[in-house]
Amino acid sequence: MNSDNGANLLLDRYDIGLLAALQANGHTTHQQLGEVIHLSASQVSRRIQRMESAGLIRAHVALLSPERLGLGVRAISYVTLTRHGGDEGAGFERDILDIPEVVECFAVTGESDYILKIFAANLSDLSESVLKPLTRLQGVANIRSNIVLQCIKSTTELPLSHLRG
Repeated sequence: MNSDNGANLLLDRYDIGLLAALQANGHTTHQQLGEVIHLSASQVSRRIQRMESAGLIRAHVALLSPERLGLGVRAISYVTLTRHGGDEGAGFERDILDIPEVVECFAVTGESDYILKIFAANLSDLSESVLKPLTRLQGVANIRSNIVLQCIKSTTELPLSHLRG
């Protein structure tokens, strides 16, 4: 059993099994989950509600296929700001929320200040809808982008092995 940092939630093997099963298929019914981890559907429901309340389960979502939706270009961009102090970072973080093609934005240490994961329909859209507007944001000094040629691994499943005492 392990303890969650924020909620002091104890996770047993059933909770860990539930989390693993939900990550693999969030559409699974409580009855089906119960059959997999050997609990009743009502026990599964209570455990899921408890983990949702504790913030362990943030949301239940449908994962869409970017390629099937016409988003054939994936890019990783590295953004450097002009200064590390002042309002540049806060302004950039506020403005990046309004660019739907940017699906992830990380504040990082190292050569760049931010790393962006971007999806676009094509290279022209990437340039016109994302990269040019990014260069116009106040405080942006430099943007380096890599176009993804092939996705080797992409998962939303978090590792859970560290939870097994």
